Amino acid sequence: MEQLQITKRKASNLLRTLLSMLCVFCMCIMALPATVRADEGLTLSTDYPGITVKPGDTASFSLYLINGEDTELNADLSTAALPEGWEGYFRGSDSEVSSIHVYGNQTKEESPQLSYSLSVPEDAEEGDHQVVLKADAGSAGNAELNLTIHVTKEESGQGNFSAEYPELQGATGTSFSFDTTLVNNSLSAQSYSLSANAPEGWQVTFTPSSESSQVASLPVEAGASEGITVDVTPSENVEKGDYTINCTAVSANETLNLDLKVTITGTYGVNLTTSTGNLSTSAYANEETKVTLKIENTGNVDLANLQLSSSASTDWNVRFDETTIETLEAGASKEITAYIQPSEDAIIGDYVTSITVSNDYASSQMDLRVSVKNHTTWGLIAVVIIVILVAGLGMIIRKYGRR
Repeated sequence: MEQLQITKRKASNLLRTLLSMLCVFCMCIMALPATVRADEGLTLSTDYPGITVKPGDTASFSLYLINGEDTELNADLSTAALPEGWEGYFRGSDSEVSSIHVYGNQTKEESPQLSYSLSVPEDAEEGDHQVVLKADAGSAGNAELNLTIHVTKEESGQGNFSAEYPELQGATGTSFSFDTTLVNNSLSAQSYSLSANAPEGWQVTFTPSSESSQVASLPVEAGASEGITVDVTPSENVEKGDYTINCTAVSANETLNLDLKVTITGTYGVNLTTSTGNLSTSAYANEETKVTLKIENTGNVDLANLQLSSSASTDWNVRFDETTIETLEAGASKEITAYIQPSEDAIIGDYVTSITVSNDYASSQMDLRVSVKNHTTWGLIAVVIIVILVAGLGMIIRKYGRR
């Protein structure tokens, strides 16, 4: 009897062990990933079901219609949902189609050539719009594809033509150099024709940063940029003012504009001479001599606050009837009197007196040769004395020479 109970306990333990093992096995089976098998029926798909367009654009979607069944079938194609005013149709090869024949057990690569062309109206509202495409094979099944079309007026993939410093200034005769960058944001390489609309007589050239030669066109890879130096040379007789140079980069897909601004501040120039053009004069020790100066504005901009100054020999004195010219118009001239007084002990000879006229933008210096002389009065007296002496000597000789 005792032996029988032991046997029953062993059998019970063995049964519990087998049940535990069976449970573990079932859990392991359930934990294994499910076997992937091909979907049955029709599936309609595209690589890019969501795109961005501008009002008035057209778009094309490459479609893949896959038949998971063993049998061949025909499917009718239709647009199940389309915003009002929009237009769309299916294309197979080069023709508009309304149905398609699909073989059984096809892969994506084996899918027949099919696309959907969509036209967005000019007045389309900005935002997301839904388009639903449908392939209906009747009892064999059907498939739908939802497309999301985002409409925006902003340029998508638009290139860019910009300058680091689009505004420069300088005096007449200055040449200007702009550092610009041309960016191709499209998905394909573009060749851009470069041109500029500048005032008559101006010269504008384009030189790629990586080259030394000027170009009229420039290729730019997709998603890349190129640096361009735009050199602007104004005409010789350009007047003071602001000038705009419109530069364009034109490719097969887009036209990019860049406005460069040049400010001509004008030409500053002044010339100092005498009213006669003679750069020499005479003077006497400790006496003033007048010299008429001529100051001419040789630029095309008015000169303000012109100052007169001088540099002369030691103890000489130079003064002007005007030391400041408040305004001297472009092309105008003005006469000013300079008074030059040699020192009291100046000896006979030639001296140089420098006179300068200047402001913050222009200056001119004139070197005037001053000849110091004695008065002729004492010379006349000496001549008279000599004449009297000669006459007296002659009388003596006539009176006593006969004896």
